Amino acid sequence: MAEHAQPFVLAGVMGWPVAHSRSPLIHGQWIAQHGLRGAYVPLAVQPAQLEQALRALPVLGFAGCNLTIPHKVQALSILDQIDPIARRIGAVNTVVVQADGSLRGTNTDAFGYIESLREAQPAWVAAQGPAVVLGAGGASRAVLCALIDAGVPLISLCNRDAGKAQALAQEFGKVVQALPWDERHAALQDAQLLVNTTSLGMHGQDALDIRLDALPPKAVVSDIVYVPRITPLLAAAQARGNPIAEGMGMLLHQARPAFAAWFGHLPAISETLLQTVRSTL
Repeated sequence: MAEHAQPFVLAGVMGWPVAHSRSPLIHGQWIAQHGLRGAYVPLAVQPAQLEQALRALPVLGFAGCNLTIPHKVQALSILDQIDPIARRIGAVNTVVVQADGSLRGTNTDAFGYIESLREAQPAWVAAQGPAVVLGAGGASRAVLCALIDAGVPLISLCNRDAGKAQALAQEFGKVVQALPWDERHAALQDAQLLVNTTSLGMHGQDALDIRLDALPPKAVVSDIVYVPRITPLLAAAQARGNPIAEGMGMLLHQARPAFAAWFGHLPAISETLLQTVRSTL
């Protein structure tokens, strides 16, 4: 083999179950597009074996891996180093094997969300006005970090379990205010952005129950659900002329910095990739 031959780089996605993940498709296409020697594989790992599996990454020659449900929180207590953004989000979705074999955990979901929002609606300006975020789970934490760091002045957080929303508002500080679930309709009055981070509207789930009457006509409506591509919320927003941002963008954009960390290239999202992923939904 030539002295300067390109190394073979291994990465993957660890979850339980993991067969549904689109990550191998996304990363596989980028590996081919950049002409790299490498592979990105699904790694089905039960929660009880997570530490063993993560510790095996450097031994097996992996550059790192993504983590998906149910491993994203558990990994915080296993990895050697946790980036501040992963601490704030309270979850790890990307593991990078360092030169010395130690494991660093980070989270690319906040980056993925804000990039996808700016790509879909370049005219949206964070400082322009308040946002309303629905839901208080893991995805909500990533979206809150993204919006706070982008400079949104006020975020109203509504969740069916009011206690969860209050706990998040306390944790994230004065920019975030928790509102009761039944105030979600009225909260839209001055909003420049509405984000659904719940699973409501996802294929097989109930539609999100929200009236958009009070929402300003220029406010952006964003849904992180991507199956179906146009959720009932996005369809309702389109019908009244509001600009929208689909959920698929977050999935694709969060993968970019992870790919860069392992393979050394920050990939772009091509129309071909979009169509390929959409065809699997």
